[in-house]
Amino acid sequence: SKMGNSTCSRCAKPNNEPSFCEEVDGSGYGGWLFPMYLVKIRDFLEMEGVPEPHHVLKQKGLLHPWQPGMFSIFISHQWLGKGHPDPKGEHTTLLREVLRKVLDGSLQIQEDVVSNSYDRRVSLAQRVKEQLPKGYLFYDWFAIPQVTARLPGVHEDVTKSEIARAVNSIPAYVEFANLFIALVSFTQHQDTKEWCGYSSFFARGWCRGELWLHMLSSDTEEDSVVMINSTEEVKFMFPYDWLQNPVSGGKFTVEADRDVVVSLCMQALEKRIRELEFSGPLRTYRFYRSHQPSMLGQNYSHSGVPDFLDTFRFSSLREAALCQSSMNGLMCAVFCGDTTMLRLLASSTGDLNLRLHGLGQLGYFDGQTLVMAAVKSSRDPNVLATLLELRAEVNDRSRTGLTVAMMVKSPEQLRVLQDAMADLHSSYEPFGFTPLTSACGVPGCTTETIKALLEARCDPNPPLLGAGTAPLHQSILFSRGQISHVETVRLLLEWRADPNTPATPSGAFAAEAEAALKEESLNGKQSSYLKRTYAILPGLTPLHAAAWIGDPEITQLLLHFRADMRASNRRGDLPDDLAKESGSSHLLPLLTISL
Repeated sequence: SKMGNSTCSRCAKPNNEPSFCEEVDGSGYGGWLFPMYLVKIRDFLEMEGVPEPHHVLKQKGLLHPWQPGMFSIFISHQWLGKGHPDPKGEHTTLLREVLRKVLDGSLQIQEDVVSNSYDRRVSLAQRVKEQLPKGYLFYDWFAIPQVTARLPGVHEDVTKSEIARAVNSIPAYVEFANLFIALVSFTQHQDTKEWCGYSSFFARGWCRGELWLHMLSSDTEEDSVVMINSTEEVKFMFPYDWLQNPVSGGKFTVEADRDVVVSLCMQALEKRIRELEFSGPLRTYRFYRSHQPSMLGQNYSHSGVPDFLDTFRFSSLREAALCQSSMNGLMCAVFCGDTTMLRLLASSTGDLNLRLHGLGQLGYFDGQTLVMAAVKSSRDPNVLATLLELRAEVNDRSRTGLTVAMMVKSPEQLRVLQDAMADLHSSYEPFGFTPLTSACGVPGCTTETIKALLEARCDPNPPLLGAGTAPLHQSILFSRGQISHVETVRLLLEWRADPNTPATPSGAFAAEAEAALKEESLNGKQSSYLKRTYAILPGLTPLHAAAWIGDPEITQLLLHFRADMRASNRRGDLPDDLAKESGSSHLLPLLTISL
């Protein structure tokens, strides 16, 4: 998952030459065409400075081919230079610091705040903690030969051949890895000066491809993807983040790589579906099978009732309509985008207002509705329109107080909801979000959608309930994974969203904040990142939020719109205090200069 504007994203080859990846046709999927070279974690922890390339580590005897029984971690990252993935050693230094803190127990890896709100608790498995000290790392600069860094006398064609075989072996490398770590801290690219981070990671085709190959591995455990944002913020990936970023839509430095990576992921998906069809669980098979067209960037076409029933393993239309599984016929039809089947299932007394259950590990939380699934999955607006035409409730609420209008992602979806007289202004406990506030934090919601909500007279400065955050807070706190997050923040500010609004949590969120503050008063700031997030919430301004997540572009934008540098939250933090606490030291020069 490499970032460089003038080189092949995997091979570091100049753009005016063909990508080595053109030699890879995907036919070797699952094959072991080149050794999976690993570095012992304990050896990695002793390294320092700029990481050395494959041939140097091989000469030093620090590379070990994978063997059965090895606990291995796949490291995914963007390149921070055109000819070197980490020219200043920033990523590898961060990784070492995090590994040390995990090993000594001073850092907890937790679920994201949304999953936590839905009572989905996850932590690093005890088995992983036990094996980590004697584990190994796969890091491409160490493991794969590079044309820009090879032994003197080694012919370029030999290196090219090795790279091609290694690239085609990536599915096997990912499948054999026990843990997947993505380095997504805000770090500046040496050559382009662009900021790399969570959002740009998910924009890159190779990053998406590596993640997809891991998630589609038959041995993948539910919580085996760790996102390193800083030395203080290390979290499990939000369950839905990978699904909303198809490989086919990713950015590739060399366009020829796209077909290669899509082909590898297509084969991985087909393999996973075959395994699930044979050995189950059936609901997971149905989930992936119904998502297959959208995951591959393909259009779905209805091919008849018998084919639908056979594909999803239903004995009859009635069974598909009345099945109590978390993936019944209606869910399959929604995820396929099959409006014909939706009408037929509804006529067979299928419940169009059913509540989702059992899909939380995939980002569809218990208590959400069928229309919410249609919106969250970004299906054609006709699917949503069909459900509402068939009398699905447009204003039903989830147990967290969210409605389908609060999950909208596109202007087209919004128009359908407006035609159905959806409520675009109310808010409900416990979250207390208006549709605009919520949409600002929805993964995949576009800036155009936020503009359409504003044009529909949604208030950019609404009364604050529940979590106590305004649209501007949400657009910042949940900006990771949003490709146009800076544009969304700018739009809100241009529509006169107050850059100095303090968060005022109430209800359950106020109780969480009080508990976190009390814990800090007793134990100091030693609690988890999630707990500290609750502790800083009362009085949090948008600038505090930007400092907490470490976003330099949003910080600069807020300062341009006269955000108050001297405002403090209830805990007494200034924005630069939160930058220090969250491990976002790259913001300190900006915040200091702005004072």
